[in-house]
Parts: sequence; C-alpha cells; structure tokens
Amino acid sequence: MHFRLDPSRAGAVTAVGLHVLVLGALLSYAPARSALLDAAPIMVDWITPERPAPRIEPERPKPKPVKVVPKPVEKPPQAVLPPEAPSPMVVPAPPPPPAEQPVAVAPAPIAVTPPVFNANYLDNPAPAYPALSRRLGEQGRVVLRVLVSSGGRADEVQIATSSGYSRLDDTARETVKRWKFVAAKRGAEAVPAWVLIPISFRLEG
Repeated sequence: MHFRLDPSRAGAVTAVGLHVLVLGALLSYAPARSALLDAAPIMVDWITPERPAPRIEPERPKPKPVKVVPKPVEKPPQAVLPPEAPSPMVVPAPPPPPAEQPVAVAPAPIAVTPPVFNANYLDNPAPAYPALSRRLGEQGRVVLRVLVSSGGRADEVQIATSSGYSRLDDTARETVKRWKFVAAKRGAEAVPAWVLIPISFRLEG
C-alpha cells in the first residue's frame, strides 16, 4: 500500500527532525549539556506550519470582442473592350406618295317626270255615273293605281282605295282603261311608270 504525503506536512516533519539532530549533538557534548540543563528544561514544541492562504488571483478583464470587418470581395478582373464606333444608321427612303386616284364624279341624277293623264288635249272622258247607283244614292271616291306604258297606254289598272260600292269602282276602272296618257320620261326617254288617279262620284242637289 502506498501513502501520499502532503508537502506541507513533509516540511514540518523535516524541520522537527533537524531540531532533534541539533539537540542530540548538543547533549552529546558535555559542557554544553550541563549548561543547557542548568539554564532551563528542554521543551519541544511541534510546530505545525500554517497552510498558505489560497492565492486569489485578480479578476482578469474580459477581452473586448474583436469586431471582424469582412474584407471586401474583390471582383475578378474583367476584360474591357474598346468601345465600338457607332455604326451609321440606315434610314430607308420613304415610299413615294401614292398616285392620286381620279375621283369618280357621280353623274347627276336624271330627272323622271311622272305620267300625265289630265291634260286637256288628251280628251279623257269622266266616268258615267251608273243609273242604279244614282237611284240608290251611292257615292264615294275611288283611287286607281295605273301602270302607264312607254307608249302612253294603261297596261294595268288596280283599285288602290275603294269607294265602298263595287258598281262605282268597276265603272271608274273600265273608264280609265280607255284613257290616253303622256308616258313618264327619264330625261328624254319615255319609260313605263305607275301613277295614282283619284275619281269621285257625287250626287248634286
């Protein structure tokens, strides 16, 4: 078994041992022994060396934080090309203006004159009043729609508005079929055209 001796205790033991050796040497010497015995009794004290007080180290100041400044990242060198001379801008010539188209002038409308049926020189007689209608007191106004040919004849006669009595309507239509007309004209040309002819049947007194 091994014992580990405390250094402070070892120092104390060593000091005691040295005192014992010195005392032994003095006692072996007769004149010295007698002088010591006559002077005072021998007393031996065990002196326990005091343990040194723990060393208190002063508190070290905390190191200040070092601010790390990042180094700027250097951009890799780039090749610098000499500026190119601006190329001349080619502006195309404007197209020639379109040739002016001749403005088509619309011909003036040709005047159309309607057929004529009431001229005196045509001698168109008025319809005869039917005797039965006179005795029955029938009267009224008939409007006929007549297609006059380019030769001045009544090619077609229609009743546009009736008088209310078929005898009066039939008498007017049969009479106008025999009439003569001045044909309608477009400019100097005779053309067929429709015309409305009113005929009234009235009893006098």
